[in-house]
Amino acid sequence: MSQSDSKDDKIGDGRKSTSRVGSGKSQASKKSGMGGRNAPSPVTSAKDNPAADMRNMRRVIAEDPEWSLATVPLLVELCVKHIVNNFEYNSKILNKLLSKHKGKVLEKISTSLPLKVTATLVEDTGYWQRCCKARWTICDVSQYDDDWKRMFFERNLEDIIENFVPEKTDSTKLDETLPLSAKFVKRLNIKQLLTPVKDESNEDDVSDVGSDAGDGPETDHFDFSSVLKELPILEEFRVTYSIKKCGMNFEWSLFQFTARDCLLLSKCVASSKLTKFCIHRSKVDDDKVRVFISHILDHPTLQELDLSHNIIGDRGARAIGKFLNNHSKLVKLNLCDNQIRGPGAQAIAHALTKNKTLKCLTLRLNRMGDDGGQALCRSLIEKNTTLEHINIGSNDLSEQTAAMLAQVTEKNATIRTIDISCNKLGPDGGKQIQEGMEKNKTVITMDLRLTECGQESEYCINQILATNQDTDREKNM
Repeated sequence: MSQSDSKDDKIGDGRKSTSRVGSGKSQASKKSGMGGRNAPSPVTSAKDNPAADMRNMRRVIAEDPEWSLATVPLLVELCVKHIVNNFEYNSKILNKLLSKHKGKVLEKISTSLPLKVTATLVEDTGYWQRCCKARWTICDVSQYDDDWKRMFFERNLEDIIENFVPEKTDSTKLDETLPLSAKFVKRLNIKQLLTPVKDESNEDDVSDVGSDAGDGPETDHFDFSSVLKELPILEEFRVTYSIKKCGMNFEWSLFQFTARDCLLLSKCVASSKLTKFCIHRSKVDDDKVRVFISHILDHPTLQELDLSHNIIGDRGARAIGKFLNNHSKLVKLNLCDNQIRGPGAQAIAHALTKNKTLKCLTLRLNRMGDDGGQALCRSLIEKNTTLEHINIGSNDLSEQTAAMLAQVTEKNATIRTIDISCNKLGPDGGKQIQEGMEKNKTVITMDLRLTECGQESEYCINQILATNQDTDREKNM
């Protein structure tokens, strides 16, 4: 045997020995695994399987922490989202959708979309409710017949007019809004009107004394001629020629109802189909009310006229009496808080003897005295058989008027409500009214507060009123 052969035999024996050692280790590991006594070393396992080491694994963090495979949006939802995002440019698709999909779109579209897109297309009440609440803090939809769409268009148009500055504000927005609002606006309540911006170069020419005295130059306000003719279903129009918040820029001209304002407004009302018109707290005097009445003498539809809280005197009252004498269809007239005295009240009383339509007359807070009060009562005794409600409180009336009022309650069978509060009728006046009420079966309300008519008379009158109310209730059942 050669040396090389002996070396090969040694190498072979070494391999066999190592294989035996390895097999022994493997058998030991199997036995240990089967017994579950010794867990494999993490170092050894990491070397055998690098993927098992958590330190070597890649971390994937989603951009949307709420995203998961379990909430993948449906195709329908993706389509609705696309329609909502592009509604301004493809709004006609709304009428092609199914009702359930259409409802989802209307719930999500923006409330700031242009009116030219939504005015004629969207009729959903929920959408217009969202529009109103997004724009105004107080939303009393009951004043608009529970119609949210009507509420939005009326208040939107009011805001545009109230913030319109003549000769400065661009009329494009107003011109675009009017035709869109024509089918929805039934009432306008304008609470302020701005005047043209004063030229700074002429500010120093007006003295402080003139401003305090109210002798500054008059400035005309917004012209309603372009508005009323574009609103065919407008029924009620209320306006005040003043500014709500003038701050340190106060001037009397901001609160002046000018002659040109009066003329333009009179023409607008005369050519309209209004049933209710109100201009109050606007310093309407005798001359202006005469101009106004001259234009509406033959108005075919006007039923309610409110000229309260102005400075109308006897001359203006005579013009109003002429209006009542004519072919007017007035049912309600409010002249509260003016400067009507005896002669003016007598002119109105004379008109009542011929008028056959008026049912409610308010003359509270005037100065007509007993001359005017007696004249009104006399007209109700003799010929008027249509008036049902009269308010003559706070008019410097005394016992003489109370005596005539007692005859009214005794002989007039149509009057139902009388307010004669805040007049010094005295105990004798109270007794006379009590005697008249004992023969009355129609008056159900009488306000006698602050009349000094005596507790006994007032108590007896209230008992009679309660009886009349019960009788009236039984008739209406």
